[in-house]
Amino acid sequence: MTGPSEREYKEKLDKILEKTSKTTRDIRDKFTQIEKVKAEALKKTEELKQNADREIEKTIIEITRSRDLANESKERLEKEITKLKHKIQDTYNDLKKRVSETIIPAPPPAETPS
Repeated sequence: MTGPSEREYKEKLDKILEKTSKTTRDIRDKFTQIEKVKAEALKKTEELKQNADREIEKTIIEITRSRDLANESKERLEKEITKLKHKIQDTYNDLKKRVSETIIPAPPPAETPS
């Protein structure tokens, strides 16, 4: 009875390499998808802030031009606008931070003692 030949072991090693290569490609594809999602999330975050800022500026102009509002009402609305601006900025900062921290690079492998 003879054991496996060198050729059989070589075929087995080739199959392991093939499987490893396929898995590596799959993982790289996943990272590409993650990067696309992150880019889209950052884009939407920027759009959110720009749209909110634009709407707030329009509202400020409308309030300023309004003749029906008393000065006290305008002052209260200005305070509300300031609060809203801070809340939007905080939300923007939080979203941007969360997107950028989504994938943290793995630490380098520990060196093995020789």
